[in-house]
Amino acid sequence: MSITGTLIVQMIVFLILVWFTMKFVWPPITAALDERAKKIADGLSAADKAKADSAAAERRIQNELSAAKDDAAKRLADAERLAQSMVEDAKTRAAEEGAKIIAAARAEAEQESVKAREALREQVAGLAVKGAEQILRREINAGVHAELLGRLKAEL
Repeated sequence: MSITGTLIVQMIVFLILVWFTMKFVWPPITAALDERAKKIADGLSAADKAKADSAAAERRIQNELSAAKDDAAKRLADAERLAQSMVEDAKTRAAEEGAKIIAAARAEAEQESVKAREALREQVAGLAVKGAEQILRREINAGVHAELLGRLKAEL
């Protein structure tokens, strides 16, 4: 065989090999590469979606955390206002109670003063009667002189 015949047979064998490769080997390789490219694209898409979901969840968490902090601050402020109100109410009630106690003590002191004055008037009237009795050296009838003793009491 000549070099030309060998070359032609090699070309035919090469063409058969190319045809066989293109018909039976290349399509599964291409399908596998396409499937792998699709899986990679899907994975990247899922990663991007997960990243977006994560960012959205982070924003939602931050919003909820901010809302919770605001709510806690409002509740704390409300509790402080309520406590301040309760303190003011207690102070007011204590002041009112103190005023009542002072008024009752004053009224009681006034009653004691009136009683003491009455007792003092009685004692002075008794002393006056005894003094007059000793001066006159006779007994004074209290029933007869009741009006005189009443005026004396009123003057004292």
